[in-house]
Amino acid sequence: MSAGCSGCCSALRPRYKRLVDSIFPANPQDGLVRNNMEKLTFYALSSPEKLDRIGEYLAQRVARDISRHRNGYVVIAMEAMDQLLVACHAQSLNLFVESFLKMIHGLLESHEPTMQLLATSSFVKFANIEEDTPSYHRRYDFFVSKFSSLCHNNHNDPETRNKLRVAGLKGLQGVVRKTVSDDLQVNIWDEIHMEKIIPSLLFNMQENHVSSETPDSPQDETTPWTLAENCLRELMSRATFGHIRSVIRPVLKHLDHHELWVKENAIHMFKVIMYSIQAQYSYAVIQLLMSHLDEKSRVDDSGQRKPSVRPRADAKVRRGIVTVLSNIVAIAAGESIGPSVLEIFNSLLNHLRNSIDVKNTTPADHENETLLQEAVINTLGVFANNLPDYQKIEIMMFIMGKVPLSGEESRNTDVLLQHILLKSLLEVGTKYRTVQMAQAFPSAFLQPLLDMSLANDPAVRLVVQQIFHTLLDRHENLPKLQKISVDSPLPQLTVDKCSRQDIMFIKKNGPEIMVHIYENVQLTNNTKENFEALYVTLGLLCIELGSDSEALIELIRLIFAIQDLPNTTSAMTGSHRASVHALVASFLYVVGHLTAIPSFCTHIEQVIKHRRERARYLLPWEDNKQSHNSLPEVTDDLLFDKTVVADALQSSGHDTSRLLAPYMPRNLGEVNINRSISDLNSINVEVDSISSSPGLFRKHPQEEITVESLKKMMAEPLYVQQEEEKQRRLQVVERFRTAAFEDLVTKTEQQTVDLQNKLNEILGKLPPAMDLCSRPSSPHPSAHNDDCLRQICPVPPPYPVQFPEFFVF
Repeated sequence: MSAGCSGCCSALRPRYKRLVDSIFPANPQDGLVRNNMEKLTFYALSSPEKLDRIGEYLAQRVARDISRHRNGYVVIAMEAMDQLLVACHAQSLNLFVESFLKMIHGLLESHEPTMQLLATSSFVKFANIEEDTPSYHRRYDFFVSKFSSLCHNNHNDPETRNKLRVAGLKGLQGVVRKTVSDDLQVNIWDEIHMEKIIPSLLFNMQENHVSSETPDSPQDETTPWTLAENCLRELMSRATFGHIRSVIRPVLKHLDHHELWVKENAIHMFKVIMYSIQAQYSYAVIQLLMSHLDEKSRVDDSGQRKPSVRPRADAKVRRGIVTVLSNIVAIAAGESIGPSVLEIFNSLLNHLRNSIDVKNTTPADHENETLLQEAVINTLGVFANNLPDYQKIEIMMFIMGKVPLSGEESRNTDVLLQHILLKSLLEVGTKYRTVQMAQAFPSAFLQPLLDMSLANDPAVRLVVQQIFHTLLDRHENLPKLQKISVDSPLPQLTVDKCSRQDIMFIKKNGPEIMVHIYENVQLTNNTKENFEALYVTLGLLCIELGSDSEALIELIRLIFAIQDLPNTTSAMTGSHRASVHALVASFLYVVGHLTAIPSFCTHIEQVIKHRRERARYLLPWEDNKQSHNSLPEVTDDLLFDKTVVADALQSSGHDTSRLLAPYMPRNLGEVNINRSISDLNSINVEVDSISSSPGLFRKHPQEEITVESLKKMMAEPLYVQQEEEKQRRLQVVERFRTAAFEDLVTKTEQQTVDLQNKLNEILGKLPPAMDLCSRPSSPHPSAHNDDCLRQICPVPPPYPVQFPEFFVF
């Protein structure tokens, strides 16, 4: 029988075709014939080998109905196909699915929104079905492209547009669910697919300019942007380490093309990504962002920026990337930041340096580069806040190593770089909580910081003092000290006992710190802010380390040396001298409050009262400082008396012997040394005896040790004896400092000659046997010397020693 004949006679048609035809009513508005649909389903379950033919026949009917615009029958066919998909799980389902996908393909190519929505709805139902057998040949390239285009739909009707975009997003979500867990199917993580899926999601997310929801939790899928966020969140949660790059690179491209770095969209998108991604992979996102930032800052061989990017826009883009970094780094797991933390900081510091260079060469972009620098500094602080304390110290040392040294003729670029890098160091320091001073100030960090405290630029010196403030302040006293006023009561300061480790730290490093403060006060270009910062540094040293009596005495000794500077330094202007006196007054006012010694506080109050009545320009921090070079004579009653302070401290049990000794630090311009001259005074070295020799106890012929001399020494006060001894030592030190080198060499040669003559005279008086022993000719000098010694000092012959039997060697 021919095929034509079988088509005319329905009774002769295959049963599966008759069952399929029976589910379609005469009027499509009546919908699917339920009874006949149940028969078709039962037939498909009982004869699974017919399932692929059923699907193929349904696909043919749908294609015919689409071409004839019989949409009602298309809807009935898709409903029947959906029910068959849910009911059947046979091995031959793969061929049936091919027919189903062919139907979806035809509906999506239709230009009618209703058909596209129908196709998407059916595909989503199919995507939620778990198949028993894998598919080796199924491809979803067309569906990725078509659903992505639906995500960008621009229909004139807003409601229809939103429905089509939601359909596209749900379709992409279905493709991901269907393919991400099946290694035999198409790799959805390929770049060709991600460059369609990711921009489609981000395009819908950017429609919502200000998200009312937090990006760490799913949102209700009521709008395209909320559904897009959920899709992106689901996609990132399924991504492994090898997929991170293929997902993030399209994100970066999309933000570049749509210029979204300067908006909050970029921050929100990356927050969604960081909250969704697995914690151990979060650092890969940061690395990719840093690489993208490097690309945006890259220059060509001639040293010029890419001509395709305008300098102003480029600065905004780089600032946007840095801002995104600062907002997402806190989300990343702390352990994931550690492996390449120095690399991250080094890259950010290089961007700071490049920004400074661009700022100097492109004045028109000055404002954007300044904002970029502030963003980088803030990002450094956020990065450091997520690091353990020991790494924060390493980062500060690393940044300190990048700061250019300060010279006599530093370029403007170097000064600006010093200031910016030190500000970044300060930002890191604010995230560090000091426990022990030795840990916060290792030698490799403290010494360069002290050297930079004497930089030529006053703004740089101010930042250095601020770094000292944030690292010295362990009890949150910094805000209280910054509001100091001698005209009002001092705020309550928190003081704790100095630990043994801190005492060792101040004994080792205190002299060097105080020498730098002493030299810092003398710098002629100091501003009011510089003196205030020096006062805060001294105050914090006193609060944190002043409970050690020796450290307190040294600080007071330093402040009295600073008080003497206006009288000994002629280069100071009137305002400079007034600021020095104000610094002394403010510090002693704080010390009086901390020690609470009545006589001490009374003396401080009296001097401040006299200044308030007659010389307010000597008080902290008056604005009417004398601007002329000559300052009215400062009388003794306007100065603080060292003797009165020493007596007050001595009455409370302090040893004030060193307080009364003169402070003699190094002069400006001398070679940097590790200890000041004042500390050499405490070393017990005597060099004023011409005939003395190293390593021998020296005896002073002019000193007669008699009963009368001892009585005299006991009668004299201890500090008088120590003062005489110190004066004698200072004379010796001064002689070596001021004498010419040739004179010292001549004197040393004369000492050597005199010592040699003395030795020859002593050796000449020895017996002949000793003389022979002094010049051994035996090849075994030690044995020869032993024989000589026996001749001079004979010893009795040794007797055998009787050891007990149980003696154990």
